Amino acid sequence: MELGAFSISLAVKDIQASKAFYEKLGFKIFGGDIAQNWLILKNGDAIVGLLQGMFEKNTLTFNPGWDSNAQKLDGFTDVRELQHQLKAQGMELMSAADENTTGPAFFMVLDPDGNPILVDQHV
Repeated sequence: MELGAFSISLAVKDIQASKAFYEKLGFKIFGGDIAQNWLILKNGDAIVGLLQGMFEKNTLTFNPGWDSNAQKLDGFTDVRELQHQLKAQGMELMSAADENTTGPAFFMVLDPDGNPILVDQHV
C-alpha cells in the first residue's frame, strides 16, 4: 500500500515561535500561509507542517499523488481506494472520503495509541 509523501503535522501553540525554532534547525518555508496559521517547512526530505488551531494533536500525514516536493505523480493509488482497502481489513475510520467523488479528498484513522493519521490527497 503506497500512501504517498509523508510529513508530520504539528499542532503548535505559537506558529511564529515554532517557525523560528524550526528555521534554526535548518528548515525552510516550503508552503502555507502564516496569516492563516499554517506553514509547511522542509529540510532535505524531512517535511514538517506547523498548524496553529487546526488539530488537537500532532498528526502523521500522507499525501497520495504527491512526491516529497508536492509534485503530482503520474501514477498513484487514489485516497478512496486506500480507504476501501483499509475498510476491507476491518479498520475503523475517524472520517472518510466520499467514495462517489474524484479528486481531492481525505480520510483519518487512529493508530492503537490514539495518534491521528491523515491521508490527504490534493490532486
